[in-house]
Amino acid sequence: MDAKKYREQMKALLSPVEKKILQKLSTPKKIQDYLDSLKVNFEVGGETLMSPRRVMRTGRAHCIEAALLAAAALAYHGRPPYLMDFQTREYDEDHVVAVFEDGGLWGAISKTNHAVLRWRDGVYSSPRELAMSYFHEYTMADGRKTMLAYSEPFDMRQYRLERWLTVEEDMEWFADDIDEAPHSPAAPAKVLRTLRPTTAIEKKILLLVEQKDPRKKK
Repeated sequence: MDAKKYREQMKALLSPVEKKILQKLSTPKKIQDYLDSLKVNFEVGGETLMSPRRVMRTGRAHCIEAALLAAAALAYHGRPPYLMDFQTREYDEDHVVAVFEDGGLWGAISKTNHAVLRWRDGVYSSPRELAMSYFHEYTMADGRKTMLAYSEPFDMRQYRLERWLTVEEDMEWFADDIDEAPHSPAAPAKVLRTLRPTTAIEKKILLLVEQKDPRKKK
C-alpha cells in the first residue's frame, strides 16, 4: 500500500494525543529515545502483548510491545513498519526489534532492560548482517550462546491497522505469527553445537539492568 495512504488510514484511527506522540517520533533515533523513556513492562499482573495504543497510554512496554510501537512510528512517517524476530534455544527468550533501512544500510530499534540486545545504528549492509550483530550478545548467565535464527524483515502492513495498532485486547496471536514466519539459521547446527562460551568478564555485563525488576526479592 502507498505510504501516504497508509498514514492517512492510521491518522483516522488515532486519537489527537496519539497523533501528537507519533508526530514527534520522526526518525529512528527519536523513536529509540522515546522507547528508552518508557518503563519496562515486567508483566507483574500476568503476560501481556499490548498494541501501540495501549503502550502509549500506559507508558510501559516489553520488547515486542515496544517493537510494535516503533513500527507504528515508522509507518506514520512513511517508512515500512518492519520487525525482526530472533529465535533462541528453549531455555532462553526470543527478542523482537523494529528495523529500518536508509540508503541501503540497515539498523534496529530495540527495548530491553539489559545492556545488550539494544539499538543498532544504520550501518549494516543487509538484514542478515544486522541480525548477526546480536549473535555474540545473545548469551545466558552461564556463558551459553543461544541465538538460533532470525526472521527476514516482517512487514506489519499485512494486517489491518485495527488488528494491531489500536486493538485493546492482548495480541497473543501475533507472537505466534511472527514466530512462525520464515527464519534463517544463524549458522549451521554443527557450528552452533561447538560455540565457545562467553568469559567471566563478558558475563558481568548481563548483570547491568536499567530498571529494577519488582518481581525479584531484594
